[in-house]
This record gives sequence, structure tokens and C-alpha cells, in this order.
Amino acid sequence: MSRLTGKTAVITGGATGIGLGAAKRFVEEGAFVYIFGRRQEILDAAVQQLGPSARAVQGSVTHLPDLDRLYETVKTERGGLDIVLANAGTGAFAALGSITPEHVDETFDLNVKGLIFTVQKALPLMGAGGSIILTGSSTGVMGTPAFSVYSATKAAVRNLARSWALDLRATGIRVNVMSPGPISTELAQEVLGAEGMDAIGATTVLGRVGDPAETGAVAAFLASADSSFMTGGEVFVDGGLAQV
Repeated sequence: MSRLTGKTAVITGGATGIGLGAAKRFVEEGAFVYIFGRRQEILDAAVQQLGPSARAVQGSVTHLPDLDRLYETVKTERGGLDIVLANAGTGAFAALGSITPEHVDETFDLNVKGLIFTVQKALPLMGAGGSIILTGSSTGVMGTPAFSVYSATKAAVRNLARSWALDLRATGIRVNVMSPGPISTELAQEVLGAEGMDAIGATTVLGRVGDPAETGAVAAFLASADSSFMTGGEVFVDGGLAQV
């Protein structure tokens, strides 16, 4: 398919996991993709996989000058921007009673504040037909033991999309949430471990964890004109985990 031919995309957290899965699909469908992340060596490895239609920019969404540099690069090299996948995020377990201020600050700074400015700073480069995709989570609508802070950030992301859809109603720019469930990513493996991933996969209706290629396919749908009558919405890619 070539639904994204001629489009320019930015994907934060784009060098691994869900971000890389989306980057691969966007490139396959004709887009030029900027992947943004903190670790240069991981970015370089991702660009090797993605080929000449991808470019890496190193930085953190929590450092606003880094975002300015990212978008200045996009403006200089491409002139404008069609798609933003605000995907960078983090999460760690901390049950009530063991939550620290540092845990709250780190999680909200990356998952909420970083996401807000990823989107806001992109807007001057976007126009009618643009698509903003926010990575949410099935945990945003579920109670999850020892995962309340992360879950709260994803509930915040869901409301940001609803509110921003109204803010952007006269611009022709759409904003939607893609909410994965258990996806086999490096971060998930680090947080849950192999046994934990197998266990949570068994709780889904489909009885398994998902693959980044599956979230990438949904991200490409939300990025394309196939979803042109969707804004302020949420699409779950969770094997039914939060649906039944």
C-alpha cells in the first residue's frame, strides 16, 4: 500500500518497540519518517533498518530545546509536517505506599508534559489533513495493581485528545489515541520480564501479547486518509484485554 506517499512523519520514541513498528509501516506506505529518541546508537541501528526514507534526531521530549531542534530540522529539510506520533513514554511498577515524588515526576514529565509539547511545537508545521496520534494504553481505562501512576498518565493522554480535537476543529488537523495492550517491546520486557509478558498475554481474549507490527498497522490507518472522519477518538490494540 502507498497511503502515505509524500507524507512527512515524526515519531517520538521511534527507535524501538511500538515507535519502530510504526516507523517501519510508515516507510513501507511511502512516508519520510523522522525518529526521535535519547540514545544515538539505538537511533542509528533503527535507521539502518528503515533505510533512506528515515532520519534520526537525538534528544528527549522532556528537554524543550531538543524538540525545537527536531522541528527546525523537519522545517529546513522537508518544509512541513503531516503526521506526528507522540509515542515516547515510560512506566515502572510502584504500589500505593511505595510511590515516590521522583517516580511521579519522571512518569508525568515524559508521558504527559513531553507529549504535550511534542504536539504543541509541531503545530506550526502542520496544516489541513494532518494527523496527530497519541500513544495511550489499555491501562488508561483499567485498574492495574502497582501501576497507578503510569495508568493515570495514559488517562490524561485520552483527555488531551478529546480536548485537542475541539481546539483543532477549525484547522483540519485530526487527533486520535492509539491504545495498546500488552505488546512485545523492549520496555515491556524490561518491566514485566518474559514470564510476566506470557502471563499478561494469557489474560487477553486472543491469548497472547501483540507485536509492534500490529500497532504499526493501526498507526498507519490513523495517519492516513482512511481515518479521515475520525478525531478525538481512541482505538484499542489490546487483544480485547480492556474490552470484555
